[in-house]
Parts: sequence; structure tokens; C-alpha cells
Amino acid sequence: MRVARPGFVLLARPNDDAGLRFGVTVTKKIGNAVVRNRMKRRFRALVREVLPDHGLPGHDHVLIGREGGVERDFAALRHELLAALDRVKAGKADPPRKPRGGKPKSAQPQKTPVHPQQARG
Repeated sequence: MRVARPGFVLLARPNDDAGLRFGVTVTKKIGNAVVRNRMKRRFRALVREVLPDHGLPGHDHVLIGREGGVERDFAALRHELLAALDRVKAGKADPPRKPRGGKPKSAQPQKTPVHPQQARG
């Protein structure tokens, strides 16, 4: 399930009762290494504080950092994570993302096979 919030996107998936696990990722679009590492540290602290009491047992939780996440107040991030976890527990995930860019497969030109007799020319 995917739930987007202003500071992050939360992904939660069942993991066949491997326990409550989490991961954090921040893309290079967010900033340089210092900014990304700071955001990851804040997310790890947030998750360690919130997930033991409010996380979904038997699920993997992944936080994906968003542009405004590094400047957001820690209390606001905590509130957003609790709200996102409540939405996941209620089964109210965001709709799937639309495919980005590129041509649809049906619009791509088909390559015609070359037969060995034609290739000798």
C-alpha cells in the first residue's frame, strides 16, 4: 500500500511474518549527500520512535523522502507518519501512480524480422 504525505511517501507490504521491518530512501533529486543523509537520519529516528507502537506487524515499511521533508518540523513528520499508518491500517491507500513518460508499448514501432535469405543481399 502507498500513502503519500507532504514530507514522505510510505509504502507498506506484508512480509510473511518476518517481523516489523523498515527502510528509508532518499533520491538524489532531493539534494546533495549532506542533505540526503540528514533526511535519512531524521526518518530513522522517527521510525524507531513510532513503528514499535503503531506499525503494522508482519509488514515491511519504507519511507521515501520528498522534497519538503528535510525542512519539516519533526513533530509534523511524526503526525504525518501516524496518519499514514492509520490510513494503511484502514486499507485507505492512495491510488496507484500513473506511468511516467515514454510511449505506450502499443505505440512503439514493431521491428520486422529479417529472414536469412533477405539478409544475404
